[in-house]
Parts: sequence; structure tokens; C-alpha cells
Amino acid sequence: MAIFSIVVVCLNAGDKLKETVESILEQSCGDYEIIVKDGMSSDGCLDRLPEDGRIRIFRKKDSGIYDGMNQAVGKAKGDYIYFLNCGDLFYSKETLQRMKERIEKEQKKESNQKEAGSLGRYIFYGDIYERLTGSRVASNPSMDAFGCYRNVPCHQACFYGSSLMRDKKFDIRYKVRGDYEHFLWCFFRGSAKTVYVPLLVADYEGGGFSETKENRKASAAEHKEIIRKYMSFGQILKYRAVMFLTLSWLRTWLAENKTTARAYQWVKGKVYGK
Repeated sequence: MAIFSIVVVCLNAGDKLKETVESILEQSCGDYEIIVKDGMSSDGCLDRLPEDGRIRIFRKKDSGIYDGMNQAVGKAKGDYIYFLNCGDLFYSKETLQRMKERIEKEQKKESNQKEAGSLGRYIFYGDIYERLTGSRVASNPSMDAFGCYRNVPCHQACFYGSSLMRDKKFDIRYKVRGDYEHFLWCFFRGSAKTVYVPLLVADYEGGGFSETKENRKASAAEHKEIIRKYMSFGQILKYRAVMFLTLSWLRTWLAENKTTARAYQWVKGKVYGK
């Protein structure tokens, strides 16, 4: 059984599906399977995939990306599940090898090796390279409740223990923030241990579904609903005050502006002690 199940969900993805899968096949670590979950594409994107025994394709209609991801989880056999969207790539050929080494190092810390063999309640995460702004987006190296409120790791930076994904599927009621809600469940209720790895995991395309003007509004509304599920009223008031006082709106603008993003992310990394 492979250590990694890499899920790629697609629907009429064109050449982007092929590019994403090829970036996986280039990995120096071969201890993985690729699950391509297709929502009944009609553009022939599946026909462009290279032939490789590690690629498993299944086609089934779904109600959206989170439903498709849930369906893919049901097919996954690996110890860790990772989602790479069409158009996104692994940052380097050594990404999986370095993540595997970090996982094995964590296993050695465990006193009960039988328990450590599965490490089913872990989320290992790193940083991403954002193609639109040409900057490294630094993840919070130590997750806490405030970190969950303001800055969970990018979805393309996270490797989830398979039991976490099977115990709690993505809530398909959420249009944009299903991955955010799932991360908060893992942290607050799923007894997940988060482990930061100082590694650029993915080359993130950006500019996609969740970043349109309409979906940004939906994202803000879903964020408000989700934090009420996992945080107290007092926590929410405190964190909102902190965000206001630290000019979160300005920091968001700096992070998204192509001219200032690299400098902002550099400062952010220094604050995180990187």
C-alpha cells in the first residue's frame, strides 16, 4: 500500500489535467497512487493522460468539487491523502520524498511503533508558491485557535492522515470554504496533530473558482458561519478585534498585490521565524 494517495479532481480541465499529473509522475519518491476523479468530462482531457499503473481513473457525476473529493477519498488506499487541483503542480521533484522523510521522523518519536505506523490523526503541511504574485506564501508554523481563525495552511500544502478524511468528509453545503471547515473540524474535534514542514509543497496557479468576486463574498459569509461552529462568541470577538487593530484589510491587499506580495510574504516569513 502506498504512503500517499494524491487526488486530482477534474471536469473538462483540458491540458491542465495532464500537466498536473505529469508533475506528480516526475517525483523522485514513487511511493504513491494517483486518483483522478472525473466528473464526466466531455473535452477528452482523460485521453491525454500518460499511461502509468499508479494512475487510477474513475468517472462519476458529482455536485461540485467537494463532492468529487469526497468520492475520491472513498477510493484512496494510502496512509496520507493529498489534493492537487488541475493547474497546480508540485514545486519540485523532491517534494514527496522530503515529506515522506518528515513523516518517518515523526514516527520515530512515537514510543508505540504499532500506533506510529498509521499516524492516522496527523496533518503535515508546508508552504506554497503562488504563481500569480511570484511569492512564497508562508504557513503558520504553529497552529492554534487564532491561527485557525485567520490563517489555516493552503489546502494544496496539506497532507491529511487518511482516517481524518474518512471520519469527516467535506461538507458539500459549502461552496468555497469546505476545506476550511474540514481543517477546523480536524483541529478542534478530530484530535489531529498539525506538523509544519519547512518545505515548498505546491506551485499554486491561483485565480480560480474561489477567487472570483462573487465567490469572495460567499467565502466571507461561509467563514462567519464556520467559526461559529467551532469557536466561542468570546473568541470570535477577541480575534476580530485583533484583526481590526492589526489592519488585516491592508495586509490582505499587500499579499494579493503583485507589486508588494513578495516583500509582504518575506516579512511574514520573518515574523513566523523562518
